[in-house]
Formats: sequence, structure tokens, C-alpha cells
Amino acid sequence: MNVLIFYASYGGGHLNAAKSIENCIKNNYKNVNVELIDCMKYVNKTIEKITTVAYREMAKKMPWAWGKIYSDSQKGPLAHLSSRSNKIMAIKLLRLLREKHPDLIISTHPFGSQMCSYLKRKGKITSKIATIMTDFAPHDQWLVGNDFTDYYFVAHNKMKQYLINKNIPKNKIFVTGIPISDRFKKEYDRDKILEKYSLKKNKLTVLFFGGGEFGLGKTRTVQIFENFVNETLKGNIQIVAIAGKNSKMKSAFEEIVSKKNALQSVIVVGFSNEIPELMSISDLVVTKPGGLTTSESLASHLPMCIINPIPGQEEENAEFLESKGIAVWIKKNDDSKKIINSLLNNPQKLQAMKENSYILSNPNSTITICEILFGTISKDVLKSK
Repeated sequence: MNVLIFYASYGGGHLNAAKSIENCIKNNYKNVNVELIDCMKYVNKTIEKITTVAYREMAKKMPWAWGKIYSDSQKGPLAHLSSRSNKIMAIKLLRLLREKHPDLIISTHPFGSQMCSYLKRKGKITSKIATIMTDFAPHDQWLVGNDFTDYYFVAHNKMKQYLINKNIPKNKIFVTGIPISDRFKKEYDRDKILEKYSLKKNKLTVLFFGGGEFGLGKTRTVQIFENFVNETLKGNIQIVAIAGKNSKMKSAFEEIVSKKNALQSVIVVGFSNEIPELMSISDLVVTKPGGLTTSESLASHLPMCIINPIPGQEEENAEFLESKGIAVWIKKNDDSKKIINSLLNNPQKLQAMKENSYILSNPNSTITICEILFGTISKDVLKSK
């Protein structure tokens, strides 16, 4: 059986979700040949490079503009333009599909689903198509060509109902959660991790994500970080701050820690491969609400403090998580110092947020998706051969 997994490089969540599915297939389904492909880069490297850079720069410097594009792309001229351009690019993608002969196409980005469903509608391919929606809020771009999409995997029941209201049959929709690494299912030795990072056993641990490589909302992030550092001076809070590949953010964090003389209670690191381990010892995560990070936090049963969501899908994610009592969202004009103080000094609230996270947690999302797909598709393929 041949499987292609398509993603696109607009934010890291699409790729990481695709990688999780790829790893699960390779580890559990020995008779399946699987390949991971950036569908936008394949059809047009120049367009992919320009649009990826544009997305990153717009999200970083003009988030309001990205928010408008996100909203407008659900309807009107921009929605039609997107659909037409994907039809044109689908013709080039057809060359790859004829070469690979996939029985199943899995897509973690709407562009991949759109191109493949168009080709299927035209009778150019007969592959099963599975779409994995990698956010906590639906967007109609995911649903283009839904008549020719066989599976939709969504994060929660509200999204399932949205799709049903769009006349997508119930039997196509599965509430599985967003695919995450199986490392978030492991049991870790808390004492060893605390010791490795020189952290105390009896302190509340905050995991602070600084926005990664692109430093979204740097000034606001640094201000909020400083407010958290001030709380550590009271003696019962400690912080692990992740700056990712953003060296300027890391330097800004380190400067604050030094200025506040908080070296004993705040650890600043750059890029880390130990996020599952760090989440396992944390009591609160401070982060942007991207689909993947949110899923990982939920799997780790962590209350969330949301900062700097990108207008569009991340703001919708933030609204949803706050409405479910899992997150506190520090908005642009909020008094962040007051909110942080109230949150960190209210153990009952943190415990309630933690308990609420269990409702949406899907640590088995990746294997569940694979079991659904290969429990049914393999039989269909065998029948057709």
C-alpha cells in the first residue's frame, strides 16, 4: 500500500503533525510505503518560497493584515482566487501522483486537500483522501472539495458539528485530536528532569515559550516575561523559558533575569528537543495557541496562559480554549501583571484548568487516526486490486 502525506510550510504545526503520522505508520504498519512531501514546494518552489516568507513576515510585523486575509479567504473573491490557483497547481501535482500511485493521500494543510480533491473530481486520481485539520477552529478552506474527501479528522466535537452543518456526512468526520509525537504519552522521571535543569521540587514550574524563531510580539512577550520573573522573586515560582532559534529573544530574557537577580529561579534555553520532558514537570505553560503546541499542552494536562495569538486561527483557538476554562488569554490592552499575579496565586483555579484539560486531551490522536485509516482503507485497496 502506498501513502503520501502532504503538508505546507505555513507555520510548523502542519509539518509536525505530518511527521507524527509518518512516524506512526513507519513504526506500526510494515506493509505500508509512506512518503512525506511539501506539496507547495513541489508544485512551485518560487511561489512556495515567496508565500512562506510573506506569511512569516506578515504574522510577525502586520498580524492585523494576516487576520484580514484569513477572514476574507472564507468567502468572496479571495476564496475563489485561492480555489482557482490550487486547480492550476494541481495539474503539476498530478505528475507526482501518477508516478507514486498512492492508495491514500493524507493532508495536514488545506492546499493539499484542495488540489487532490480537484484531481479526483476530474477523474484523474482514485486515491482515498484524508484531511487532518490542525487547528481548534474550523476554516472553510479546509472544506473545499469535500465531496471527494473521504475522511476529516478534527480536534473536538464542536468542529465536527460545524462540518455537519456544512452538509458533510457524519461518517466522514472523526474527532481524534491533532496528531502529536508519542513522546507525550511517555512517563518521565520528574526528579531527574528537575535535577537536570537545576529546578526545585517544591516550586510551581512555569514553562514559557518566547515565540520561537520569528519573535512574534517581541516587546509584549518580553514585558509579560518580566512580569512572570517578578513573581519568582516571591520564592515559590520557577520558570523555564524557551527562546527557540530566536537569539534576540534569548538575549532579552537573559538580560531581564540578570537585572532581576533571578538566576536561581529562571532557566533560559534556546532551541530544545525536550519539550515533552519539560511539559511533564510543569504546572503552567505560557504560549501562543498554535494547534500543535495547544495539543501538546492538553496531552500534558497543562493549564495555558495565552499570549500574542496571530489574528485568525490562533485568536479563534484562544477564544475556544478560554471558553472551555483551560486557558487565560492576556489580551493586548490587559493588565498582564495583575492577571499573572492572580493566576499564579490561585492554586484552585490552576487545578480547575488542569482538570478541564482532560476533556479535550487526545494523547492517542496519532495512533487513533492511523487505526481508523488502515482499519478500513486496506480492505478497500485489497478489494480493488
